Amino acid sequence: MKMLSDRAVYCILAGLTIFLTTCTQRQPSSPPPPPKVTVSQPVAREVIEWDEYTGRLEAVESVEVRARVSGYLQSVHFTDGAIVKKGTLLFVIDPRPYQAELNRIKAALEQAIARYERTQKDFARAQQLVKSRAISQEEVDTRAADQREAQAAVEAARAAVEAARLNVDFTQLKAPINGRISREFVTEGNLISGGSAESTLLTRIVSYDPIYCYFDVDERSYLKYSRLWGDGNHSGSREVKIPVSLGLANETAYPHQGQLDFVDNRLDPNTGTMIGRAVVPNPDQTLIPGLFARIRLPGSSKYEALLIPDAAIGSDLTQRFAFVLNDQNTVEYRKVTLGPIIDGLRVIRDGLKPEDWVVVNGVQRVRAGAKVDPQKQEIPKNQALPTPEATAAKP
Repeated sequence: MKMLSDRAVYCILAGLTIFLTTCTQRQPSSPPPPPKVTVSQPVAREVIEWDEYTGRLEAVESVEVRARVSGYLQSVHFTDGAIVKKGTLLFVIDPRPYQAELNRIKAALEQAIARYERTQKDFARAQQLVKSRAISQEEVDTRAADQREAQAAVEAARAAVEAARLNVDFTQLKAPINGRISREFVTEGNLISGGSAESTLLTRIVSYDPIYCYFDVDERSYLKYSRLWGDGNHSGSREVKIPVSLGLANETAYPHQGQLDFVDNRLDPNTGTMIGRAVVPNPDQTLIPGLFARIRLPGSSKYEALLIPDAAIGSDLTQRFAFVLNDQNTVEYRKVTLGPIIDGLRVIRDGLKPEDWVVVNGVQRVRAGAKVDPQKQEIPKNQALPTPEATAAKP
């Protein structure tokens, strides 16, 4: 009896356990609350798309200072790296040999003048004597030729004096342009050569204000700019002064403003690019020739665009999308076409309307067709409003 009683108890407990489990599973579970998300309407305003390129700064004027006469370098009259004005004395080559040569040629000129005056008097006397038949016509002709020869010798001597005087002047080397000078490549006392392409290089001078920035544009972009700026005129990009902005490697914005002033006349067949040049004012001389720079120029006309934060855009393989709420707070899937980022917001070319409420925060917690608890707010104005030095990038 005792064993039977234990079995009965065991069966009762097992049955009770199964019953309770079944009842627990059949009880309906409460659905989770809809996720909270932040939604905003796209910002609608006029924008301009900007294209960015990498360029290199170069001086508008650059001069290699070389001697035009040979001799010993007598003195240096500048400080390395200083700003010099046009006409500033830089070097002096020992002028004494050239001054002595000038004095010698001046003396030769005086001799030529004296001979010319004598032949002039001889010719005048011969003209009087020939009238009384004291001399022959042949003698008159000879004296006339001597006079012309002496006159030519005077002109040659004067030219030699001028050349010698130039050589004396060339012993003083002066700055041909305004700009910043480099160091002295040759010190005092050295013998330098001059007057040829291989003349001794003494220093360099480069101008700073304004400054050039050269950059390469690909063929597709050049054709786009020709249509955009030319307005049907094939020479438009060369005739119109296009505004550009420039920034250095340590600058996040584009604080330097200039304009496009040159486009090359042919496309490089090896690289498929065309050279463009911008000129930028540089009064504080922060832009130095040789530096790399980021340069941007307008890639479109002004147009009305819709902008949203880039974080609100999802990626589905090669397709971009955004989640939009309908009237029942249900998430809808919208395929969108992207433009560039302007002032921190992404341009949406197609797929959204100004009245749409777009999920901008909590995109990872929602899916198409799901209910959400939306918190409406405006896109921060410090993102939406343009700034003069705002950055831009291609999509």
